[in-house]
Amino acid sequence: MWSFFSRDPSKDFPFDVGEPIPGLEDKSVWSLHKAKKKGSGEEVSVFVFDVKNGSETQLDVAKAAVKRLKTLRHPSILTYLDSLESEKVLYMATEYVEPLETHLTQLSKEGHQRELYLAWGIFQITRALSFLNNDGNLRHNNVCMSSVFVNSAGEWKLGGLEYVAGASEGTGLPIKILPVLEKYDAPEKCDSSKQRFVTKCSTDMWGLGCLIWEAFNGPLPQQAQLKDLGNIPKQLSTVYCELVGANPSSRPNPADIITRCRKLGGYFKNDLVDTLLFLEEIQIKDKGEKNRFFSAITPQLDNFPENVCRHKILPQLITAFEYGDAGSVVLMPMFKLGRLLDEPDYQKKVVPCVVKLFTSTDRATRIRLLQQLEHFIGHLQAATVNDQIFPQVAHGFMDTNPTIREQTVKSVIHLAPKLNYNNLNVEVLRHFARLQSKDDQGGIRTNTTVCLGKIAQHLHPQIRQKVLISAFIRAMRDPFPPARSAGVLALAATQQYFLLSEVAVRILPALCQLTVDPEKSVRDNVFRTIKGFLGKLEKVSEDPSLRESMEADVHTATPSLSNAAATWAGWAVTAVTSKFYRSQSDTVKSITPVASKTLSKPGSLEQPSSSSISTTTSSVTSMTSLEQEESKGAESVSDYDETWDTENWGEMDTPASPPSTASEPKSLLPGTKEKKGTDGWDMEEWGSLEEDLAAESGQGEGWGTTDFVPVEDTAGTKSVNTYNWGDGTKEESANRTQVVLMSDIVLT
Repeated sequence: MWSFFSRDPSKDFPFDVGEPIPGLEDKSVWSLHKAKKKGSGEEVSVFVFDVKNGSETQLDVAKAAVKRLKTLRHPSILTYLDSLESEKVLYMATEYVEPLETHLTQLSKEGHQRELYLAWGIFQITRALSFLNNDGNLRHNNVCMSSVFVNSAGEWKLGGLEYVAGASEGTGLPIKILPVLEKYDAPEKCDSSKQRFVTKCSTDMWGLGCLIWEAFNGPLPQQAQLKDLGNIPKQLSTVYCELVGANPSSRPNPADIITRCRKLGGYFKNDLVDTLLFLEEIQIKDKGEKNRFFSAITPQLDNFPENVCRHKILPQLITAFEYGDAGSVVLMPMFKLGRLLDEPDYQKKVVPCVVKLFTSTDRATRIRLLQQLEHFIGHLQAATVNDQIFPQVAHGFMDTNPTIREQTVKSVIHLAPKLNYNNLNVEVLRHFARLQSKDDQGGIRTNTTVCLGKIAQHLHPQIRQKVLISAFIRAMRDPFPPARSAGVLALAATQQYFLLSEVAVRILPALCQLTVDPEKSVRDNVFRTIKGFLGKLEKVSEDPSLRESMEADVHTATPSLSNAAATWAGWAVTAVTSKFYRSQSDTVKSITPVASKTLSKPGSLEQPSSSSISTTTSSVTSMTSLEQEESKGAESVSDYDETWDTENWGEMDTPASPPSTASEPKSLLPGTKEKKGTDGWDMEEWGSLEEDLAAESGQGEGWGTTDFVPVEDTAGTKSVNTYNWGDGTKEESANRTQVVLMSDIVLT
């Protein structure tokens, strides 16, 4: 029983007090300590007063500070949590903070970011003093750098409430028990003739002037130094001089300072202050104001301090998305700031928002999500991607809007590393097969081929061996020139996945047909690719022992670095931009069909009317021309360049005159003969695949960063659409005008 009465009450304090934080040694009756809340581990600060070693007067001012802090609630005043008094010690727990002097020494000495931040901090203290003087009818009586603290969000909080008194309690100023604080006393304290001019805010405005001087010049050595402005900016110099004026009645009211400095050109009128004040009032803003704000904030974030972005702005953005009507415009700044979070915080704060957004049916939201996918895909767990995100993304393959379809195709590059076997090799390939053959946008057909090449290394080896050649050869027969180039270049980029027998029997014959393609950009890429494949075959012919190493990656799930297509940097798919284009007048080329095994040059070129133009958001990859590559060095003279697969493959120019769209082929079931085209990549070897295969996922490395170039596939003119499946048969599509033999080259 006696042990109960003799128990130390400090053990009931719900915080574990830790090591002290330097900065208040001789400037306060308190010592500041780090602490954690018992149970949750939340970081807090605890102000500790040693009762045994302190004087009675010091204990009184410490108790007065606790009493005041309990009753004052304001965004710019230190947040009180709890307190405890015992015979040995007095505890006062607050939000986690550090002294302002300590915080400023950690900031960069100069720069735009520091200027914006100091303006925000001084604004907050001025706002707190306006609350005390005007709303609370109180005087702080201790405004200086040692009475200001900074929390984890970079917000300045006014503390040091030991000497707070009512404004109506006479004009006399309190006596400060610490000698080091006397240099901050207003001059009227020692001049009784001026005390009759003291106002409710004059003392604190003098203190605010001292704080401004210290914020820009460091700790104040003596009061006489206030006459020297030092590093105080010109925008603030007029106000500063008024604050430290000798006449108390001439010092401005804090509310007037805020009004003056918030005007255009004022010291408080900058991007950081505007942003943070808008976020504080976002609940009363209309949707138009929010959209304009979130659209403009992203480029400004680089100038804001990291702790402000992470702990102040980002939580406000997430709240605005979850509980407001901010919409998809909040995504770009939210994802940009999300990179500042560590992994646990990202999973807790941002990932739930992402998952929720993918369920949205709003097209603008879906497009923005797909455009920003690369910024957050690395933080998503594979299970989340496969179970919650990919099923929503897959709807985009079937969307009637070309923009959605295009962005969905491009998104597979970023999703592939996370996709499971079924989603990648069954679902993705099924949609790719349909888009490559049936989509009415030439750019989307082209980009489907591009993306298939990008994810090839992550496909299951058996699927890869059966699908790639069929898909790329079909692209080479597309009426759209960039699609044909993409097919050629995709074969080059994935050359390490093909057996040499397939190169000789299937790939080279198909490439040779395009050596007389009407588009020079296509022919250039074809000749270079043929040289590479022939060089490879020639090496094996000279040294058959090389065959095993050249086919090493055919049956492996992860390619070796030496053979990987990562070194092929001239053809690439990049992160999607948010800018979409309307195509200009397109020129349609109509090619004269050929009836013999010898191909003649195109007979005529026709120019369509501008009325045939339609809006498109599809795009194709950009490549440099062969002529530019050949001019770089004489080593390209060799017919069989040994480094063909490590060079820049040139640039596929966006044609000024895309051809008319041929009639779309119909689907071909596995194991059946071709009828009027095909919807799968079912060249003989695909046989009974039946679209039920899948693979791991991933993104090719180092394929370059060339942007998609928007193009349009204009329809309206009949053209030849022949598919040669390599089995000696001759088939013609619905709008075929002349039979083409198996060995003929198919042109439109």
